[in-house]
Amino acid sequence: MPKIMSSAVLTLLVLGGIGAAAGPTLPAAKPEVVGMSSKRLALLDEIVGAAVARQDFPGAVLLVARKGRVVYRKAYGYSQRVPETRPMTADMIFDLASLTKPVATATSVMILVERGQLRLWDRVQTYVPEFSAWYGEKGIAGAAARLWHLLTHTSGLPPVTDAKEAGKKLGDPCTTADLVRLIAEIPKEAPVGTKFVYSDLNYITLAHIVQKVTGKSIAEFAAENIFKPLGMTRTFYRPPEALLSSCVPTEVVNGALLRGVVHDPLARLQGGVSGNAGLFSTADDLSVFAQMLLNRGEADGGRVLSPLAVERMTEIYPKVGESGRGLGWDLDSDYATVRGDLFGPASYGHSGYTGTSIWIDPETRTAVVFLTNRVHPDDKGDIIALRSKVANVVAAAIRTK
Repeated sequence: MPKIMSSAVLTLLVLGGIGAAAGPTLPAAKPEVVGMSSKRLALLDEIVGAAVARQDFPGAVLLVARKGRVVYRKAYGYSQRVPETRPMTADMIFDLASLTKPVATATSVMILVERGQLRLWDRVQTYVPEFSAWYGEKGIAGAAARLWHLLTHTSGLPPVTDAKEAGKKLGDPCTTADLVRLIAEIPKEAPVGTKFVYSDLNYITLAHIVQKVTGKSIAEFAAENIFKPLGMTRTFYRPPEALLSSCVPTEVVNGALLRGVVHDPLARLQGGVSGNAGLFSTADDLSVFAQMLLNRGEADGGRVLSPLAVERMTEIYPKVGESGRGLGWDLDSDYATVRGDLFGPASYGHSGYTGTSIWIDPETRTAVVFLTNRVHPDDKGDIIALRSKVANVVAAAIRTK
């Protein structure tokens, strides 16, 4: 294994612009301009650099924005360690894993709700007739699942289904429609609405519903209605061949290094386009998306969501209060360690299995985008505690409202 960069070298990996191919980015500013402490933010170098030096993960990109200005944007370590080493750069494209859920899928669903094409109270069976109910010991069916049950992970579906077994039954690759029919028949783990079970299957089903209503895949719909209006030109499913060299590789699977190919097995089974995973993006593009939410649905004069839709998505959904989940976003579930200890209860975010995360605080108008390649090359990286520490340092650097 090649030597790791020292933390002293890591602090020098500060990148400027993101290149001609990139879309608009948030303007940069010194931290003090937006009421933050440069001295405090400098502690990020120490904790992230030390984690890379310990080989907790090969590399990372960390971006902090406040009040629409980027105050911290750095790359650390390596984007790749096998079969050769490559340094990380701040404009690199990451496999977002489950960040796909709120950024692409939940946002697309809410756009359709705003347009009167969907309702959160629509029955899942309206769009997936095969979607089975939960049956009690006496064989009595429970309540029907609604779209909000899928969005909040309270549908009763289990976390995943085995991709290899699904591929044997359906073919590899398979269509999302075929996979959803298989998912629909999986026995539920609990009555609808009674238990929070974080499930990829919920969001695969939602992506299918988006396609059934619009005639467009989740990739097509999100590109046209979210990424293009925001100028997120380096956010997409299935990165184009011309940008593969800018993609951060993930795990070695069956002897092949995944670069620009989704890491998640169920998304890969569907050819790389899914509601639970499959999206690729950069820290810069995600900061633009975060600012849209902080602006209550608007960015650069274009509106993606209404203010009320943003409010509904980013508050704990009343029907599932104890779960701590919103409509696509996490506020206070057991997965919300990304928040740290200082950001308030109105803050929200999400994380992804590959090592990605975003946390947004409307109270202080702050966004933290932390992208790592923790699954490279062997799925053994650890970043859970570090995410909390990063959030704490950023929150403590805020000096004024």
